[in-house]
This record gives sequence, C-alpha cells and structure tokens, in this order.
Amino acid sequence: MSLAEALGAWDRHLADERAVSPHTRKAYVDDVGRFLEFLSAFSGEEPGSIEPGDVDALAVRSWLASLRSGGQARTSIGRRLSALRTFFTFLQREGLAEGNPARGVATPRTDKNLPVTLSVVEAAAVVEAPASDTELGLRDRALLELLYATGLRVSELVGLSLPDVDLPGRQVRTLGKGRKERIVPFGEKAAEALAAWLPARLALLRGRRVRGEPLFLNARGGRLTDRSVRRVLDQALSAAEVARHASPHALRHSFATHLLSAGADLRTIQELLGHASLATTQKYTHLDVERLMEVYRKAHPKAE
Repeated sequence: MSLAEALGAWDRHLADERAVSPHTRKAYVDDVGRFLEFLSAFSGEEPGSIEPGDVDALAVRSWLASLRSGGQARTSIGRRLSALRTFFTFLQREGLAEGNPARGVATPRTDKNLPVTLSVVEAAAVVEAPASDTELGLRDRALLELLYATGLRVSELVGLSLPDVDLPGRQVRTLGKGRKERIVPFGEKAAEALAAWLPARLALLRGRRVRGEPLFLNARGGRLTDRSVRRVLDQALSAAEVARHASPHALRHSFATHLLSAGADLRTIQELLGHASLATTQKYTHLDVERLMEVYRKAHPKAE
C-alpha cells in the first residue's frame, strides 16, 4: 500500500474508530499530506508510488528543516511532527510499516513565553474604565471587576448564571475544565459592581425570556460570548490608555501574580484558578521574580 492510500485509511480510522472531531482529523491529515507533498518533490516520485518503507529519519528531518527555513513557528512544526508519528504508529499497528521514522526525531524546543500581566495600577484603571451611566457600561464594569477579582477563565465567566452567584456571601460557583466545580470568593468592589448591574440586567431583558438565566447579557438579551468579552476589554484598555496588547486571560494572569506578590501561597492560588497541577501555577513564580528583578535594577545603586 502506498503512503497516499494509507493516509486515506488512517483518515477513516480517525473518523470511525477513534471518533476524532472533524477539525482535528482534518488538521492531522493535512499535516501528513504536506509531508507526502514534500517527499514527492524531494524524491521526484509521484505520491502514489511512495511506500512506508521509503521513509527514513533523514527524510523526516529534512522536512522539518524545510518548515523551519520557511518561517514556520516551532509549535506548528512540533504539531506536524506529532501527527506524522501518530500516522506511522497506525501503520505499524496495521502491519504496513516496520518502524516509525518520526519517533527518533526530536521535537523542536518551544520558547516559554511568560503570560502578559497588568500592573496593579493598570488593572484598576482597566476595570474602572467602563461608563457607569448605561446598562452596557454597568455590565462591562461588573464583568471586568469579576474577572480580575476571581481569576475566572473567560469561558467560565460567560457560562455563569444567576444561581451561581452568592452576592451576600461574595462567592461564585463555576465549572472549570473537566466539569470540575469550584467556589471562588470575590471582593467588595466586584460585589458593588454586580449589585449595580443586576437591576440594569433586568432592564436590558425588557421582559424577554432567556434560557438558563445567564449572568451577563448582550444588547439583545442573550448570553454574552467570549468574543464580546474580548471587545469589552479592548475598549477598556483603550479608555484606560494602557499601551500593551492584552487578552481577557491577562486579567486572570494579573489576579494570580498580584496574589503571589502579596504573599498568597501557590496551593491557594492553584485552587482559586482551578489548575489540576501545581506545575501549571508555578509559572507565576517566574513572573514574580521578573518583577523583583525589575525593582532591584531600578532601586539598587550597584545594579547596573
């Protein structure tokens, strides 16, 4: 069987036996298809005449080198290599290949980019930027205050419904990754912003019935989306004159970093963020070290 025919069999296997989503399946097949195109151009052979035994580690490394020279990101190259490994694992299991030429090829190292965070002053300016004299302005202030006060993921925020919020107790219940429930407290400022938003929310509904009692509504009375939160933050960043690119996730990162700077322990921050592993939370220690080094460089007479 040629590699082109095997690719078709793998595609059917992913769809029928592995129940892989159409989007993921297409990405896998496209990645391996690009490798076949490279092999054809490299060897001068038609794709239909190339067999699994014709592929060795050198061919795989040559493909990765061509991707790097073409300017592809290391993360993209790593994903393509992973798809090729999975493809050849399938071929081995089906008895169509004796070995996996991609297994011994090292995955390109990716740069560890620290998450973007706002300073305490910047975060305060951003959450206080929305106008307080309109229904949507009150909504925007409440959702930004709640994001910064709880460190919720945006998907968790837009998934909140009225019963999830205990305003007197200043707590919110959310379902994180893996449908794992957690309770997160929030402060007085967020409580005040929510208390101001709730009457405006009723006015925005104007008698319309909405499924699930969403906490945050769009202008038409439906549940707010992740994309809408992105727009709200962009407008707040502009109004606060914060000259940096930041996503809604930046408020989550700022929440964790500011807690750590104030003396909160990593285990507590892990629970508040809903991280399954403490290792995920530990990236914020790097951010805090960076902040300390910046202060040191500015303040110590022998720093430079």
